Amino acid sequence: MSSQRSSFTGKIGFVLAAAGSAVGLGNIWRFPYLAAKYGGGIFLLTYLVLAITFGFTLMIAEIAIGRKTKLSAIGAFKALDKRFTFVGVLGAIIPIIILPYYAVIGGWVMKYFAGFASGATEQMADGNYFSNFIGSVGEPIFWFALFIAITAIVVFFGVEKGVEKVSKIMMPVLIAMILFIAIYVICTMDGALDGVIYYLKPDFSNFSVMTVVAAMGQLFYSMSLAMGIMITYGSYMKKDISIEKSTRQIEWFDTGVAFLAGLMIIPAVFAFSGGDAAALGQGPGLMFVTLPQVFNTMPAGSVIGAVFFIMVFFAALSSSISLMETIVSILMDKTKLNRRASCLIVLGGALLLGLPSSLGYSAWSSVKIIGMQFLDFFDFASNSVLMPIVALITCIFVGYILKPKAVIEEVEVNGKFKSKGLFTVMIRYVAPVFLLVILTSSILSAFGIIKI
Repeated sequence: MSSQRSSFTGKIGFVLAAAGSAVGLGNIWRFPYLAAKYGGGIFLLTYLVLAITFGFTLMIAEIAIGRKTKLSAIGAFKALDKRFTFVGVLGAIIPIIILPYYAVIGGWVMKYFAGFASGATEQMADGNYFSNFIGSVGEPIFWFALFIAITAIVVFFGVEKGVEKVSKIMMPVLIAMILFIAIYVICTMDGALDGVIYYLKPDFSNFSVMTVVAAMGQLFYSMSLAMGIMITYGSYMKKDISIEKSTRQIEWFDTGVAFLAGLMIIPAVFAFSGGDAAALGQGPGLMFVTLPQVFNTMPAGSVIGAVFFIMVFFAALSSSISLMETIVSILMDKTKLNRRASCLIVLGGALLLGLPSSLGYSAWSSVKIIGMQFLDFFDFASNSVLMPIVALITCIFVGYILKPKAVIEEVEVNGKFKSKGLFTVMIRYVAPVFLLVILTSSILSAFGIIKI
């Protein structure tokens, strides 16, 4: 099995593909509004510390498990200890839940790119445009189906010719676009520099336990942890590639994109709103309502809007590809079906499962699950409940059942593991506590007991 398994051609391919998985919609809109809400610089500092400790530890563990077993999530945990097969099953369920609703949002992004590219900037800047669009039936389904089909085409071509090749093109282009828009905004918009200062200057009076909780939640959401992706990508990783160095590069890449996204969005909205940080909003409203209004006030706003949304499309597509690749890999491992058949099955399943999320704002808007629309519920169940649970059990498994030594040995196949002391302490003692905090705070927040 391992000898026939697909693999990345080298370190660059692996790092860019894994970074592409980590860089997604969460980096583009979620990170900026959280950074603004929690005082800019102090949130950035907190996030950075957590990324090089907490995030590093979990990613090392998952990549090592994947490379050690040469299997996707279910098979990997089963191979290491049959009693923990259920962890792999839970991990496999997460991308199955996320991919359909993520593709629905990806379709929204494509719609907005098409709108700006065609010059419909004023219409898209109307405050009711977004709600009217998602409140219709046919058009959101069309864009959702187109987005998931593009994802399937890339995955269909496999690891080397599909996932790796596309990542090598999209990631550098994504960085270039973010830099272009950030520089353009700062240099052309009056008041943008005040937004830069607000974003970068630490405000320690805003620091609280919730700052840490919010940063941990974003980190978890952003780095594609506990959803089987890094285990799957690790299973494609060659033995001569350093897990430690690659993980550091992935986390710096991911954090760098998130930082630049903040530098792009916060000054623009800050200048547009006259210094009102509350205008950054939360969730889809920032990207699909506020930012189109900002672009409408800018010189060459249609061009900048089109560049922004094609950039967001690349980010969304890279994450969508990793989600589908993970599901396809699991299906291939479990059923021995070839890649073509597996892709078609996953594509069909994603189309069916995505319909509730697409129709949840129109024909099925009256149907709620614990007070949430379909898309919001799927997001809550996967990101706020299942992912922390899977990560917590993974820490317990690696820390006390498999033992950190097994992971350290895999990391040291091609060199010394310089951070093995940090890894051991984090995986056994610190990360489990962090994950319990994330899980508890997320559930309490969902039921309105606390606010994050």
